[in-house]
Amino acid sequence: MANERACEPMIAIRGLHKSFGDHRVLTGVDLSVAEGSTTVILGGSGSGKTVLMKHIIGLLRPDLGEVWIEGENIAALDGRALDEVRRKFGMVFQASALFDSMTVFENVAFPLREHTRASEEQIARVVHEKLDVVGLREVDGKYPAELSGGMRKRVGLARAIALEPKIVLYDEPTTGLDPITTDYVDEMILEAKKKLGVTSVVISHDVGSAMHIADRIAFLHEGQICAEGPPAELRSSGHPAVTRFLSTWLEKGRA
Repeated sequence: MANERACEPMIAIRGLHKSFGDHRVLTGVDLSVAEGSTTVILGGSGSGKTVLMKHIIGLLRPDLGEVWIEGENIAALDGRALDEVRRKFGMVFQASALFDSMTVFENVAFPLREHTRASEEQIARVVHEKLDVVGLREVDGKYPAELSGGMRKRVGLARAIALEPKIVLYDEPTTGLDPITTDYVDEMILEAKKKLGVTSVVISHDVGSAMHIADRIAFLHEGQICAEGPPAELRSSGHPAVTRFLSTWLEKGRA
């Protein structure tokens, strides 16, 4: 039994369908994410990446299909049981979503104050520990407006890992960033995997970033994963949608 559990993926999506009215967004998604790995869900705007992420964390229920987190089908859960599964997740939002009126320390402390009964001394210890992980211990008294884009992303990650999640979700982490800051954020994701051993799922349309950070890339097209595998394998995919999507990046000599 223990060996069977060890072979189970951290996340398993099976036959996932979701429509909004007459608009079919997901039409049979199948995807497995191994524990401790980084999977990038790649696809164009409007391909359903964010809808898929919302199913992974239980914010949406599928019309049909299953979403398994550590061997538990969360599509069948609600209330307290679903909240317990969500505690396994940390979320790094596209625009960091930090509270402008709070210092860095207060932002990272926020989930601890909301979801635990930790003392202020314990909270301070955890906050500084997480800021150390992302290399930002010295900015705990600053406000988000005083930080660079890359630093805000790191604070967002520190907040996301404050409750020791097993899975970290990144929603378009490099959107709107310059190339130098994009590299900075990519390294942040790689460091989080190395230092924390978390399972990471990254929603992105940034091909260069995906090729850099992913153990596996899943390409979402017309509501399904049409190609999936290590970055080198995706480059040689014969699927026309994948070829079109990668062509501009490859033509610019970024391969």
